[in-house]
Amino acid sequence: MSSASSLRLQPQVDSPCVNVCRMDPASGYCEGCQRSLEEIACWSGYSAAEKRAVLARLPARKNTP
Repeated sequence: MSSASSLRLQPQVDSPCVNVCRMDPASGYCEGCQRSLEEIACWSGYSAAEKRAVLARLPARKNTP
């Protein structure tokens, strides 16, 4: 299998962006998606596994004041 074929088999991981793009100065996370500036900036370069790891951290951030 070629590398191009294997890339097509990887499931796409959608961005958690909800178009509420304001950084909370206290937490350092976006008020809409709960990602850090680094996570937002690097999202398109992350592998599917890295994106899933970020997504797994978001629920805990949402519940933290």
